[in-house]
This record gives sequence, C-alpha cells and structure tokens, in this order.
Amino acid sequence: MTQATTPPSAPAPGDELQSVVEALRGARRQWRDAHRRGGEGRELPSRELLAGMVQCLSGALFPMRLGPPTLQPENEDFYVGHTIGTAMATLRQQAALELRHEARQRGDDAPTLEASAKLASRFLRTLPGVRVLLDSDVLAAYQGDPAARSVDEVLLCYPGVRALISHRLAHELYKLGLPLIARVIAELAHADTGIDIHPGATIGSGCFIDHGTGVVIGETAILGRGVRIYQNVTLGAKSFPTDGNGNPVKGQPRHPIVEDEAVIYAGATVLGRVTIGRGAVIGGNVWLTRSVAPGSVVTQADSIGGPD
Repeated sequence: MTQATTPPSAPAPGDELQSVVEALRGARRQWRDAHRRGGEGRELPSRELLAGMVQCLSGALFPMRLGPPTLQPENEDFYVGHTIGTAMATLRQQAALELRHEARQRGDDAPTLEASAKLASRFLRTLPGVRVLLDSDVLAAYQGDPAARSVDEVLLCYPGVRALISHRLAHELYKLGLPLIARVIAELAHADTGIDIHPGATIGSGCFIDHGTGVVIGETAILGRGVRIYQNVTLGAKSFPTDGNGNPVKGQPRHPIVEDEAVIYAGATVLGRVTIGRGAVIGGNVWLTRSVAPGSVVTQADSIGGPD
C-alpha cells in the first residue's frame, strides 16, 4: 500500500498579495535608480488634470456651444474669465512639474515657480488667435462637407474639429517648451477621435479633416492653408537619421510639406520630407515618397514612388 502524500499548502491570500507588493516595490526602485528619479511625490503631469484643462479651454473658446448647458448670454464673459482662470491654475501647476522633471533629467537645478507662471501667461495670450484659427477650421468643414447642415453641427459633432481644438492648444504649448503636456493633450484627442496629430505639426488655417479615423500627422509636418484630408491618411517619415550609436536623431525635418488647398483622399500614405504642391490632389490609397508639382492629380495608377 502506498502512503498518500500531503499536497503543498497554497500561500495565504495575504501572503501572496504581500509578495506581489514587494516585487513591485523592487521594480519601482530599480527603474527610479536607473532613471534618476526621486521619491518626492508626483513628478509628472497628470492626464486627468490636463483633460479637465482642455475641457475648460474648449468651453471658454466656444462658451455657448461647448460650455455648460445652463449658461446664459448675460453670464458669458464671467464664465469665460472664471473658466480660463481655472485652466491657467492647472497649467501653472502642471508646467512646474514638467519643467522640474526636465531639469532633473539634465541634472540642473529645479526651476522657480515664476518660470511656469510666465509660460502660462504667454499661453493665455495665444487664445484669441487660437479661436480665430478654429473658426476657420469649422467654416472649412461646413463648406467642404455637403452633409453638414450648420457650423454648429460641425463644432458639436465632427471628430476632425475636436482633434483640431486639441491640436491648436497643444501646438502652442509645444512651441512654448512644454512638449510633454502638449503630447498628453494630443494623445487624449487621439484616444477620443482616432486622429493622431503630433503637437509639433504646423497646420495652417481652414484645415478640414473629414471623417478622420486613422489619420496620422507627424511631428515635423507642415500643412498650408485650406488643406483637406480624409480618413486613414498618413503624413509620415520615410526614414530616420541615426547617430553614431544607431539611435534616431531627434527633431530633424522628416515629414511632408502640404501646400495650400491640397487635397489628400482616404488611405493615402505620404512619406518623407516631400512637398505636395499647392492645389494638388492625391487620390485614395496612393503611396507617395516624392514631391508633387502644384495642381497635379496623382492616382493609384500613376502614383509617384513606391515602398522602396
């Protein structure tokens, strides 16, 4: 007769949890030591707070359409002032976190709170210009889409306009030297709309992104006035210059230039620092790696370049 063996006892739930907590603490310490992180509390901007800031700014830019449903015209200026004040308080706080993080990465002394306050003040002064640009985008979408019944429908419903609101704000922050905050705002819009616009991209007035899902616009892309883009268009990089260690060189111009009034139809892929000339039309599903003269029409049958 064989003697029954006693199975090993399973760890108590509390013991198992504790072991996971300890393992995660070890992983955190290893990461923080490797990346020179301290234990001084929250060190990076908050996605949640920045999402709230963008919502405040959207409402302040378009108070009677994107503001609170109970807002009355006689209270419009008060609402705008109060809401922008709330957004600027968030920006000062979040900018201080980004500036301190960047200084720590460089090994520099922590910047003063005055530095983040100055950046917030400079951003504040860009808002009237942002509103003018967004008005041109809304009008371009209304005029460019026969299905649009009003500019109000465009502003309330179109994902391209939602993405451009975030981009116009993020681009100003990017130019002011807050690229992390700008990128968070861009990625929040990406998650909401499926439209991926890097905050470094320069986009002229009257841009219309129709439908929009799957659109990608890279960091160094430059779009002129009145450009129209349809869904699943990529304005990307063809290659990445590398340094002596094989790492990508940051910040080099590597994305397309799209001149005024050009149209790029659904599924087109344009790669590299090429120029799409003024008024050119790029047909659907075209793969393009060379420049196109102004006024040209490029279709799949005669597309320039290929996946070389």
